[in-house]
Amino acid sequence: MLNADALNQLRQLKTDIKQNKVVFPGTVKPTNGRFGFVALDEGRDVFLPPEEMQKVLPGDRVNVTEQEVEKGKTQGVVDELLESHLTTFVGRYLIKGKGHFVAPETPGINRWIFIPPKERMNAQPDDFIYCQIHRHPFKDGKGQAKVLRVIGKAGEPGIERAFTLANFDLADAWPEEVQKQADALGEESVSAHTDGREDRTAQPYVTIDSPGTQDMDDALMATPNATGWTLSIAIADPTAMIEPGSPAEEEAFNRATAIYFPGEPLPMLPDTISTRLCSLMPDVPRLALVCDLQVNNDGSLGDYSFHQATICSKGKLSYELVSHLIEGREDDDIKALPDAVANSLDQLHQAATALRKWRAEHALLSNDRPEFRLRLDENKRIRLIEPAVQNEAHRLVEECMVAANRCAADFLNQQGQGLFIQHPGLRDDRADNIRKLLEGYAPHLAEHDASTAEGFKALMKHTEQLEAEVPVKSILSRQLARAELGFEAAPHQGMGLAAYTTFTSPLRKFSDFYVHRLIKSALWDCPIKALNSQQLEALQSTQFRARQAANTLETWLKADYAKTLPEDPMEGTISRTMPSGFFVRLDCNGLEGFVSCKDLDGKFSFDPVTLRLVHNKNGRIFQLEQRVTVSFTGVDDERRQINFKLLNAEEIPTGTDKEGG
Repeated sequence: MLNADALNQLRQLKTDIKQNKVVFPGTVKPTNGRFGFVALDEGRDVFLPPEEMQKVLPGDRVNVTEQEVEKGKTQGVVDELLESHLTTFVGRYLIKGKGHFVAPETPGINRWIFIPPKERMNAQPDDFIYCQIHRHPFKDGKGQAKVLRVIGKAGEPGIERAFTLANFDLADAWPEEVQKQADALGEESVSAHTDGREDRTAQPYVTIDSPGTQDMDDALMATPNATGWTLSIAIADPTAMIEPGSPAEEEAFNRATAIYFPGEPLPMLPDTISTRLCSLMPDVPRLALVCDLQVNNDGSLGDYSFHQATICSKGKLSYELVSHLIEGREDDDIKALPDAVANSLDQLHQAATALRKWRAEHALLSNDRPEFRLRLDENKRIRLIEPAVQNEAHRLVEECMVAANRCAADFLNQQGQGLFIQHPGLRDDRADNIRKLLEGYAPHLAEHDASTAEGFKALMKHTEQLEAEVPVKSILSRQLARAELGFEAAPHQGMGLAAYTTFTSPLRKFSDFYVHRLIKSALWDCPIKALNSQQLEALQSTQFRARQAANTLETWLKADYAKTLPEDPMEGTISRTMPSGFFVRLDCNGLEGFVSCKDLDGKFSFDPVTLRLVHNKNGRIFQLEQRVTVSFTGVDDERRQINFKLLNAEEIPTGTDKEGG
C-alpha cells in the first residue's frame, strides 16, 4: 500500500505529464473508411485510427495529442471535444436483435448509432428518419440519436425530394411572418410603387423563356442606331416591394437561391412575389430595373445607364418560337406577333450576334455540351430523359444577360463597392502538373502564365483547336478553381472578363437581389442592409449546399431510372478519370456511369498530369473524351452510383505516351 509521500509523488507526476503534454487543436475530417484525420489549425493533418474516429463526428473541433506508433509513423488521440456542429442528420431505421439503430446517410458517419426506446417516435424498419444527436460519442465511442421526424419509406412518391430536403436542412414551407408579408401584397402594391418611375409600358419588351417558366425575371427590347443598337434589358424589381431587413429578405438570404429540383423547384421567394407580382408577366404593368446599353457594330459595349421603370411585356415567347423567327420560318404564331415586337426581335438577334462575336474574339465562351431534361411521372420519378436543345434563341438571351451583367460589374467597380463573381482560373495546387502537361504535350504554350488573367485566356483559346496526343483543353477544364463571391472587383478568368457580377435573376438568386440594392443605393440613395464578410461567406456556403442538394436528388433519380436500362451496348464518352476507374457519359441520355479498373484485365496506373489510366504491361490507355461502348450492369444503391461494363473503346496510341510529361 502506497504511503502519503508516494501518493503525492504520483499525483505530481500525473500533473507534470498533463502540463507537459502537447495538444493540437483541429477539425475532424472523415473518409469513406472507418479511419479519419484531424486537420490541425497549424496546417497539417494527423491520422485518426478507427477507435478514435468512434469518439467523434464529422466537423468536430477537438484537441488531439500525437503519439508515435511504428516505424516513425504517428497517429492522433482525441484529448478533448471543443465543439460539435453536427446536430441533425438523416438515415435509415434499422433493428438488429434487440437494438434499434439509425444507419446515417450523412457522409463521414460510417457506423450505426443507437436510438434509445423513448426516442424512436414509432419509426419502423427501413423508414427514412430525420434525427438529432442525443448523446455525443466522445466519452466512450457510443453515441445515441433521437428521432425528430419520420420522413417516409423508400418507394413512396416524392420520398427522394423529401429526404433530400431533410438531409440538407432545407425548409419546404415559409415561416409564418414571411407568408404574412407575401399575403399582404397585391396588384395595388405594384401600383403604389409606380410614382417617380419611367413609364415604359408602351414599349415592345418581351420575355423569352421555357413554356413552363412562371418566375420571369427578364424582358428584352432592341432598336437600331447609327453605330449599332440600343439594347434594353428590363429585370424584375422585387427590391421595390420587399423592405430591407424584412422577413422576406431575411428568408431569401437564408435560402440564398431557388433550387431547381426536377419536377418541383424550391423557390427563394414566395409565389405571390416570384411568379405573380414581380414576374414580368405579359399584358400587366410590372416594376423593373432597366439597363439601357449601346452595343456597337463590332459587338463592343458603349455607354450604359440604369433606370427604375414600369414595363408591360407584350408577350411571353418560347425559345422555340423565337428560334423559328430567327430561322425565317412563317407559322401562325409568328405571323400573330405585332410588328413592333417582330422588329425588336430581329434587332435583338443582330445585336446578340455581334455581342457573341466580340466575346469569341476578346473573351471566352463556354462550350455547348449536350444537355438533357428530366421528365417525371405521377410518382415523381423519371419516366423520360430527352435532349434539351440549345438554339439561337438561347444564345440571344445569354448574350443579352452577359452584356447587362458586365455593365452592372463596371458600374459597381466605379463605385468602389459591390458584389462580384471572381474566378481565379486554374487551381493553384495543380500548377506543377499543368506545367508538366504543357511542356510535354503543348510546349509552344508553356510560356503562358496561367495564373494571370491574360495568360489563362490565351491558354484556353490556343487549346480550343489544339491537336495533341491528349485532350489538353479538357484536362485543363477539369482543374479549374471554383468561382467565389467577393466585395472587390477581380477577373472572372473562366469568362475571360476583367470583372463580372450578376443582377439578372433577382427572383432566383439573393446575390442578384443584393446587387439590385447596391445599384439603387448608389443611384437613388435607396436603403440597403449591407452584408459583412461573415454573411458573404455564409451566403456562398448556402449556395454551394443548394447545388449539392440539387445534384444529390438528381443523382438518386437517375440511379433509379438506370435500373430500367436494357443491357444493350450504348455509346458514350469518358467524362472523368481517377485511379480506381473512369466515368462514361452516355450519348443517348447524358447518364454517367462508372467503369471500375477491377473489371478490366490487368493493373492500371493513374497519371495525375494527363489524367490518363495506363495499363502497367501493355500500355493500353483510357483518357478524357475517349469514345467507348458500354453496357449497364447495375446500381450501387449505397452510393447511388450507376455501373457500366466496358465492351469496346477507341484505341489510343501507346507508343508516344509521356510519363507525366
